[in-house]
Amino acid sequence: MTEKMTYAQSGVDIHLEEKAIKALAAGITYKRTGLGAPLTDIGHYAGLIEFGEYALGLATDGVGSKVLIANEMQRWNTVGIDCIAMNVNDLLAIGAEPLSFVDYLAIAKPDEEQMAQIGEGLQRGAQLSRMTIVGGETATLPEIVNGFDLAGTCLGAVKKDSIITGENITKGDVLVGVPSSGIHSNGYTLVRKIMERSSYDYHDPFPNNPETTIGDELLIPTRIYIEILDVIQKCDVHGLAHITGSGLLKLRRITDLGFDIHSPLEPQPIFKFLQEEGNVDDLEMYKTFNMGMGFLIVLPEKDAARAAEIAGGRIVGEIVDSGIKVGDMEIV
Repeated sequence: MTEKMTYAQSGVDIHLEEKAIKALAAGITYKRTGLGAPLTDIGHYAGLIEFGEYALGLATDGVGSKVLIANEMQRWNTVGIDCIAMNVNDLLAIGAEPLSFVDYLAIAKPDEEQMAQIGEGLQRGAQLSRMTIVGGETATLPEIVNGFDLAGTCLGAVKKDSIITGENITKGDVLVGVPSSGIHSNGYTLVRKIMERSSYDYHDPFPNNPETTIGDELLIPTRIYIEILDVIQKCDVHGLAHITGSGLLKLRRITDLGFDIHSPLEPQPIFKFLQEEGNVDDLEMYKTFNMGMGFLIVLPEKDAARAAEIAGGRIVGEIVDSGIKVGDMEIV
């Protein structure tokens, strides 16, 4: 294969998406006052509202096209973990503790076995997050949905003096990278396009580990970074980032300063496999996937070693004046 593949060519243009989201948000201007008044603007990882001594945090997200691989493998017991993880990790990125969750499942037709497996994953995700699923909604939409779509909303809480938005980040702060469990739940449109053009099938043994299949490797659930709550309690955390869609470009959410990731974490073998099969260049990979680092902690050097130990990560770089760099590569 000689033609390079990109996320945009696969059908997801992150720059066009960003413009469309700004157009959507531009018309949402009404703000409640008093109890429930917004404490953050649209655009951070989660929204915060006034609730007395506390701020309540809200995040909503879904599993995305990863569910199509679950359908191909006829195994749905992990996508519920993904759904919860994508929400919980966004709450953790502002310092909020997850409390409760509601899910939304849109289906073409009811399937007891499929829904039981989805529920199994949701239960496991809630357990890992130390929170309760308090309800949800299932909608049968045969004229809209082909298969199923799973999304949800998470509620969390944080004391107002413990909110972490990134405003305290300063030049010289240290970056602690925390490993991902793999692809997580982003970039799967590109993943599927690569597989369509590959000589491999989802059911084929994964070349780096023949004891599992490529499909099973791609279904490894998103890591839930609940350890971040312990880091916040024991360290002076200045900023937190959940690395999801658009890869390291997500770092722009937390500060206008720059990130020099001079010692990046080693990506898992699945990333190299996809890069080689799709002939995807390094820059495109880091703009699409987490590349082995699912969460980033920004804090003073004095606390970096302790944070790394608690979260199971290591120091990967530091805050600089501007830009986002991985090694010598500028992420733009």
